[in-house]
Amino acid sequence: MLFAYGADLETMNSLVTRSPLPRQVERYALLTTLARYDSALQPQPYLARGWTWSPDRRTLTFALHTDVRWDDGVPTTAQDVAWTLNAARDSVTGYARYADLAAIQAVTATNDSTVMVRWSLAPQGFPDVFTDLAILPAHLLSSVPDGAMRSAPWNSRPIGNGPFRFVSMEHNRRWIFDANPDFPASLGGPPHLSRFIVVTVDEPTAKLAALAGGELDFAGITAIHVPFARKDPRLQVLEYPLILPYGLVLNVRRPPFNDPTVRLALALAINRRAIIDGVLFGFGSVADGPVPPELPGYVPVTSIPFDPDSARRLLAGHCPTFDIVTVGSGEAAVEQLIQANLAAVGCHVGIRQYELATFNGMVYRAHDFAAAVMSIPGDPGLSYVHTIGDLTGMPLPDDPQEAQRLLGANHPVIWLYHARGVNGMNRRVHGVRMDARGELPTLASWSTGP
Repeated sequence: MLFAYGADLETMNSLVTRSPLPRQVERYALLTTLARYDSALQPQPYLARGWTWSPDRRTLTFALHTDVRWDDGVPTTAQDVAWTLNAARDSVTGYARYADLAAIQAVTATNDSTVMVRWSLAPQGFPDVFTDLAILPAHLLSSVPDGAMRSAPWNSRPIGNGPFRFVSMEHNRRWIFDANPDFPASLGGPPHLSRFIVVTVDEPTAKLAALAGGELDFAGITAIHVPFARKDPRLQVLEYPLILPYGLVLNVRRPPFNDPTVRLALALAINRRAIIDGVLFGFGSVADGPVPPELPGYVPVTSIPFDPDSARRLLAGHCPTFDIVTVGSGEAAVEQLIQANLAAVGCHVGIRQYELATFNGMVYRAHDFAAAVMSIPGDPGLSYVHTIGDLTGMPLPDDPQEAQRLLGANHPVIWLYHARGVNGMNRRVHGVRMDARGELPTLASWSTGP
């Protein structure tokens, strides 16, 4: 079964992965997480067969399954869990959700099947991070310094413990995984597919042609190609909600975007409805903040209208010159519309496109950008809201509701839209469900047939 993705998976190391689909391949194919969300977005046991809270809710004890093995035959134990969590807690590792672990005081493996996590302050609810961070093999990675985790040889030759086993990879071409016949029944048993292949196909027309020709089983398709795909009796179009807000992220660490008036002026100048209608063809909704309205924890904020006259008045003839950075190599239709909107109020804006790894290094790690058009991968627990502070340079409160209010008042991100996923699927594939969890949550149940 061939699944097209617009970029290389790069790595299967959950400590350093940022992009949404690679993280899903880690969680649902190669590795396991302590817990996972069901279709109602409620956390359910997975590698952990259960957990208990202390009376003060500052200690969470996980009881692990004892029949899970790494693909080299070594048992998966509490030591793997403790090592993974502690490596993620080290700031030099570069785990994307490091801030989510800041309040943890200690992670301890009390025996081979029990892990205790202790907080300085009781967390609110079940921490989403335990559904996100795939557990890694300590016996293969603990000798790698945390600061060198991004370049560990394991990353491109991974040994996992999930329903699929790594077979081979060719950078920027494909990653191949085979069914793990020994995956225990307690976690769902072996997957129905014998092989799962992620292939790199960037160009939208090439993806559509390969999908229509039967060379691909899945491919994300652009909105303009949806009517064509729907007319093909061999294909089915899957549309589903995503927790994936898109925005123009502004670096407030330096001029001109340290000035809130400039940020507000640019927000007023951008026609978000034109982007949704003209580029997404309706497969999205206007975003006023990072959280979609249908999620628990959403906080309504004042919507910014499209008002170029007010933008010109605020700028008073002093619109900044800057470049927008983005991922891609194609037409950059959204960026071009933003460029045209800002030119109409006197701004000179360039567009620079980069491949994904370079973009992530520039934006997430070096913060070497003025403005970036990008998506921000989300999670049902809203932990992703905290990452926006690190991206923009604007400190945010820990509480995601308060953070939403601060973002709405200060505009370090000009929110554009909440995306909807659109995938074309060959009808020979069965058992597929795509929803707010992503494309792959039911991967182990997919099957192929006439």
